[in-house]
Parts: sequence; structure tokens; C-alpha cells
Amino acid sequence: MTPLSRIVFALFVLLMAPAARAQSDPVAYAPRLDRAANELGTVDGLLDTRPERDARATLRTRAQVVRSDTLDAAQQSQAELTRIDARLAQLGPAATGEDPAIRSERAALARQHGVLDSATKRARLLAVEAQQLIDEISAGEAAEFSQKLFGKVSSPLTPAFWSAILHAVPRDLHRLQRFVAVEAMTIGRPGLHHLWPLLTGLAVAIALLGPARLAMGRVGQRLLIEGAPGRRVRRSANALWRVLVGTLAPLLATAAVVAGARWSGLVADRWDGPLDASIFAIGFASFASAVLGAVLMRGQPSWRVAPIGNDAANRLRPFSFLLAILAAVAVMLDSINAAIGVSDAARTAAHALLALLHLSLIAAALFAIGRLRSTRDDGTAAPADTGRAAIALVAWGIVVVALLALAIGYIGFGLFLGQMVAWTVVLGGAVYLALTAIDDVATSAFDRGSRLGIALTRGLGVRGGTVDQFGVLLSGVLRVLLAVVALGLWLLPFGGSGVADVFARLGDLARGVEVGGVAISPGAILRSIVVLVIGLTLVRGFMRWLEGRYLPATDLDGSGRNSVSLVARYVGIALAVIWALASLGIGIERIALLLSALSVGIGFGLQAITQNFVSGLILLAERPIKIGDLIRVGTDEGDVKRISVRSTEITLADHSTLIVPNSELITKSVLNKTLASPLGRIQIQFSVPIGTDAARVRAIVLEAFAREDAILTDPAPAAFIDSIVDGRIAFNCFAHVDSPRSAYGARSNVLLELLVRFPAEGIEMGTVPQRLELVSPLPAPADDRTGTP
Repeated sequence: MTPLSRIVFALFVLLMAPAARAQSDPVAYAPRLDRAANELGTVDGLLDTRPERDARATLRTRAQVVRSDTLDAAQQSQAELTRIDARLAQLGPAATGEDPAIRSERAALARQHGVLDSATKRARLLAVEAQQLIDEISAGEAAEFSQKLFGKVSSPLTPAFWSAILHAVPRDLHRLQRFVAVEAMTIGRPGLHHLWPLLTGLAVAIALLGPARLAMGRVGQRLLIEGAPGRRVRRSANALWRVLVGTLAPLLATAAVVAGARWSGLVADRWDGPLDASIFAIGFASFASAVLGAVLMRGQPSWRVAPIGNDAANRLRPFSFLLAILAAVAVMLDSINAAIGVSDAARTAAHALLALLHLSLIAAALFAIGRLRSTRDDGTAAPADTGRAAIALVAWGIVVVALLALAIGYIGFGLFLGQMVAWTVVLGGAVYLALTAIDDVATSAFDRGSRLGIALTRGLGVRGGTVDQFGVLLSGVLRVLLAVVALGLWLLPFGGSGVADVFARLGDLARGVEVGGVAISPGAILRSIVVLVIGLTLVRGFMRWLEGRYLPATDLDGSGRNSVSLVARYVGIALAVIWALASLGIGIERIALLLSALSVGIGFGLQAITQNFVSGLILLAERPIKIGDLIRVGTDEGDVKRISVRSTEITLADHSTLIVPNSELITKSVLNKTLASPLGRIQIQFSVPIGTDAARVRAIVLEAFAREDAILTDPAPAAFIDSIVDGRIAFNCFAHVDSPRSAYGARSNVLLELLVRFPAEGIEMGTVPQRLELVSPLPAPADDRTGTP
């Protein structure tokens, strides 16, 4: 057994295994559904206590888990019901005198059917209840987010805004003092011998931020230079490595310091929230800085992935640092305000300041980009770019709208717009790097010239074009999935439920969608694709055996072998497609229903294609025209090179290819010069004067025929006196060659010899002369009475 055959057999066993596995016990669904119902009751009860945002997110996740579990249970129980229904249909209705074993099996199946039907309905009902709880939580989050976003306060341009802040300053300062005092009291308790965890954390942080970070960068570049296959993969992998190292090093360093401070007993309980927020803030700021730095690649332009000039990278890099710092400050400020419990006026002032800083940074970056777009590196004017100009115009519009929102008192909306622009820039850079890396790796790995591509082409016989196409297809699929995930991440500022919603929808899609009574799911689609690949592989192997072993052992000629091979190929492909559709859950009866529904459209819209298809089948079956025949269609004459079910290819004398629809060859007259016999005939006509020795002329012609190698002796050449006209003897001579394609050259050689022999023998060779006579009109008859005409 060849390696390819073993792979196909293994995949076949893998696909057929689910059908042979043992079925689950219907009674086992009851405890599972009881647990789901209890969990829903707990979530419903906790929602009545009006939990905070984090608690609501936890409840939402619990409800989604219950919904997913109940939907899976409903799907599994429905599959069991389908199996039981099929078995009951096989057993048929109860009959008198039947085997007791069959009667017992029918009764057991009926009991299982009742239990499974009840479990399916209950699971679907619980899934609906879970979805209702999820919708309730989402509605509450949406209302809270809307209130936060569109809540209006006094305008910063009015005295009321500042008077509220000044009025709250004493109380806020008092709260800040108590917050700091709590931590000061905590720090003053332990002795110096308890500081070793903090010192250890500081040492680890310094090592991570200094030597470890630099060493990891150098090691990564060295490995990429020595081992990465291709410049594109090296560049994209280097960018991702920079992001990974640039994010993890500060994040782990901050976590080490915070852990050391906690182990040393230097952190008060009220400071736990800000310290946890600091880890997240430093991590996000590091991620933003690393992503934008990998996109710009200011210090290493040769490793730059994005099409950005050196001047642009140098001017825009400081803005990425400022953006990262501003993001960290925003996260830390919210956490500290929450821990201190500052007044609403102070929080509003902080949000207004953050919004103003975000918008100022965005405006400054847009100014810098505008100056870069206006001039090239050499100082000349740069050509206009409509897409970039449109993006810049939209960004300026967002800045103006956000400033107007701040001016009239919509502080939350202005801050939201500024943070959304910053988040879009960071996420867009990360997605760009990931998309580029996916495309580079997929298309480089699955390339006909790569190691994997060479192994596939040589080991499995896969065509090079197929390897390239799979690489492009894999890249497209992975990039689409990444885009879906990126969309969910982009929705994080909208209340934080964007990712959960996206993954919940993906989970529903993975369970399948009912389309016309057929459950279409990614798993079913993947299974059908694998089945189709296996079917086509089997067809390919069968065609190799048919064309390489069986057909050469038959008495069929080349055209007959082509007909049998073509019909077998189409039948095999049709069976493979039907097998794939059956694995998808689409039975033969559904395919027949679809074809009957499309019959009217095929009759009208695809009439010509159907006619050519049927004509092709007739040509392959009756074989009035075969491959290798010399035919004439209209004024074109050539050799038949290929016959398919739609058209026939004819190679003309000038080496061009004439593609003729098969219906033209069936419904119209076609001259086939090699259908009845492969022989070709040449004909030579000439005349000699009447006084010439006709027997001598005939002998010369036959000798010329005999000297030409292409002319056959059987049938023997012949020379006839066709007629005697106007003092000349007309000869009509015939000879045969092995193919009509040789007739033209052989005729030319015979004529050349006759043109030499006849003058040497004193024989005048020519054609029957034509004479033009001018006949005058006849005179008119005379008048009998007058004698005049």
C-alpha cells in the first residue's frame, strides 16, 4: 500500500468512526439539564440584587455557558432522536406473529424516543431562558453605557463647572489623605528583614527591562536570520517578536514589583485595585508602544513591514510613546479615583482633562501627517492620495465633534471619541502586523518551491499550482477569522461585551444553522470538504489505473480510450460530489428536488450549454468524429485534438486552435476525411496535344508516381484519359498516400517531376485552352409585305 493510499484509508476510517461509536444514554441528559436549570436560577436571583458591572459580566458569562451547554445537549439529543426514528422506520409497524426480539426492541426504542423528546424540548426551553437573561444583562449594560456616554454636565466654559470642582476639593483632598495614610501605616509596620521580596521583585524587574529584553531581541533576530525561510517571513516574524518582547518584559517587570511589594506586606487592602490596574495599564501601554514601534521600525528600516518612509517613521514615533503613556494614565486615574472615592465633579474634571489630552495628541499627529503628505523626503510636492486624505478628513471631523461635545458638557462622549481613535490606531497596527504575518507564513510555507511544497509535490504527487492555491486559501481563511476577532476586540469600549457577543455568535455558528431542514455547521462543512478530497483522490487513483493499466490492455484506439476515460472521470467526480453532499446531510432526494427546481432555469437560461453537453455525450458515444481525425468545418480544416463534453478543439494548419461547440458538429455538415479510411488521395489533371503519344505520357506519369515514396502501391496509381477536347487529350491521374495530410506534399513532388520530364521528352503540358468568341446578334426577320426589316 502506497503512502497516499494509507493516508486516504486513515482519513476514511476517521470519518466513518463517528457513525460506529456507541450512542449516549438518554437518561444521562436529566442530571445535565437539572444542573443547567439550577445555574439559571442562581443567575436570575443574583440579577435581582442589581450587581455592579464586573459582577454583571460574570453573570453574563455564566448564562452564556448554560446556553451553550443546553444547545449542545439539544443538538445531541436531536441526533439521537433522528437515529431512533430511522430505526423505527426500518422495523415498521407492529404485526401479529412477529419475532419477540423485534417487538422488545421497538418498545425500548419507543421509550428512549419519549425520554429524548422530552430532554430536547427542555434543553431548548432552557436555552431560550438563558438567552433572555443574557439579553436582560445586555440591555442593562447598554443603558448604563448610554447614560455614561451621553450624560450631560455643566460646560467647562461655564462657571458652574469650575465652582462644583472647587466646592468638592476639600472633601476630595481629605479622602486622598486618608487613602495615602492607610498605605503609609501599612508601610511603617514591617521591619527591614521583610523587604527581601520587594528587593527581589525590583531585581527581577531590572533584569527583565534591561539585559533580558536586549538579549531576547538579539536572539530573536539571529534565529530569524539563520532559520526563517524568506525575507518576508523574517520581517513579519521580527515585528511580532518585537511586540511580544516589548509587551511581556514591562508587564512581567511590573507584576514582579507588585508581587514583591505584596509579599513584603507593604500593600494596604485599599491599594489592591490600583496596583492591579497598574499591571494592566503598564501592559497595555507596553503593547501599544511595541505595536506602533514594530509598525514604524524607526531604528531598523530594512526590517520594516509597512510601506512607511524613514522621515515618517522618525516623526511619528514620539506620538506612539505619548499615546502609550496617556493610555496608562487613563487606566490608572480611573482606578485611583474609584479607590479613593472622589466626587463626581473631580471625576468629570479628570475625564475632561483626559479627553483634551487625547484630542490634542490626535490633532498634533494629524498635523505631522499632513506635513509629511505635503512634501517628500527631497522637498518636492507629494502626489495626492485620496484614501489617506479621506481618513485624515474623518479624523479631523472626529476631533472637531469631540471638542464641541466637551464645550457643551458631553464630557463622556468627548473622551469616548478620543479613546476610540487611540484604540483604533493601536488595534489597527496590531491587526496589520498579524495579517501580514499570516499571509507571509501561509504563502511561504505552502509554496511549490518551499520544503513543504517540494515534499507534497514529490511525496504525494500534488501539483505545484495546487500547493500555491492552498497557501493563498489558507491565508484568506485565517485572515478572515482574525478580522472577526479584531472586530470583537474593537467593540471592547462599547461596554466591554463586544468580544463575548462575537464569540457567542461564533459558538452558535459552530453548532450549525438550519437551512431547509439541514444543519449546516463548520464541522459539517469541513467533513464534507475532507470527504470530497478523499473522493477526488480515489477518482484520481482510479483514473491512473484506468488510463495506465486497463485501457492499454484493450483493443480500443486512442479516441476510444479518451471517450471511456472522459466519461469515467465525470461519473467519478459526480459520485464524489454526491458523497460529499451526503456527508453534509443533503440526501439524494434533496439533490433531485433541487435539480427539478432548476430544470426550468436550465431549460431557458442554460439551453445552449445543455445542448452542447448532450452533443458531447453523443460524440463520445457514437464517435462520428475521433481524436486525430482530419475534418473540415465550414471553410476551416484541421486535426481533432481534444473532445470534451462542451466543445471540440481543432488544430488548424497555421497551428492555431479552433474551438467548435459540440452542437455545431452534431447539427451541421462536417467533412471527416479519415472516418471511413485513413488513406489520402491525390489527383493530377493536365492536357497534351492530340498528336502526342498518349501511352508514353501515361507511362511517364506512372513512373513519377512510383518514384514518390509517399505514394502507396496498394491501391495502385492510375492514369486515365478523361476526354479529347479542342485538339487536346485531357488526362486525369490518381494515387493514394497513407494519410490525407501527406497528399499535398506528394502531389507537389509529382508535379515537379512531370514539369521536368515532359519538356525533356518534347511533350507540351498544359490545360484545356479556353476560347472566347464574340457572337453578333442575329438580323431581324424581313416584313413579308414590304421586304424591309
